[in-house]
Amino acid sequence: MVGGQIALTYQVDNYPGFPDGITGPDLANLMRNQAEKFGADFIEAEANAVDFSARPLKVYADGGEHLGEAVIIAMGSLNRKLGLEAEERLMGRGVFVCATCDAVLYEGKRVVVIGGGDSAVQEALDLARFAREVVIVHRRRELSACMCLKNRADENNRIRFIWNTAVEDILGDKRVEGVRLKNLDTDEEQVLDCDGVLIAIGWIPNTSLFQGQLSLDDGGYIISKTGTDTSVEGVFAAGDILDKRYRQAVTACGSGCKAALDVERYIDKLRSGA
Repeated sequence: MVGGQIALTYQVDNYPGFPDGITGPDLANLMRNQAEKFGADFIEAEANAVDFSARPLKVYADGGEHLGEAVIIAMGSLNRKLGLEAEERLMGRGVFVCATCDAVLYEGKRVVVIGGGDSAVQEALDLARFAREVVIVHRRRELSACMCLKNRADENNRIRFIWNTAVEDILGDKRVEGVRLKNLDTDEEQVLDCDGVLIAIGWIPNTSLFQGQLSLDDGGYIISKTGTDTSVEGVFAAGDILDKRYRQAVTACGSGCKAALDVERYIDKLRSGA
């Protein structure tokens, strides 16, 4: 699927150049078309191994071996999932992972936010600008978010909390219609009607392929000193695979631009023998 996380976003209103917004899949396809226009080749195969220990650098995908003087890793990250069947089935149909991207779609509606950390509370605050009500459902008795976000959420009359509660299921056939909740103290269950469910229980960088090949931090993110370099010369990284803070399409594109320029300079240096 071209576009990664952006392809799961129904409406993108915060990408430059589209004042009326654009769907995530359309934006991803336009980017692909533009890259192809300038000569990029696309190989639709799943990378399943790499060997960065010697030159040329090697990437293995679906049985094929691809060699390169340089490699840019831009595999992004995945939002942590609840593991519910409905979560996958209703993704993009009321289940979403980015308030910045989708909040305007829920104007005047009720949205459930699952999570209790910084990301969850910030997403809830962004949603509260549009939604009639935002309900934060958290498994614990208090938020783990920073105090400044806690205070802002407490003071927002559109946000309320359901503590010590887990989401057992997301309800709806073609679109989200509600959630089934379970109180972790009493095991009592209830159904809460809602129009959307934002899942904000953390992110997982797609770096399992690089275990033992590149230096990663405790969260699995690629470690970079300059913003694009990695622990292996000639291997560069871009986007959410090393971004813990912003995770926006426009910042990922900017990161990709930096990596491409660094690769160009790196290859020029190799060929000049400098």
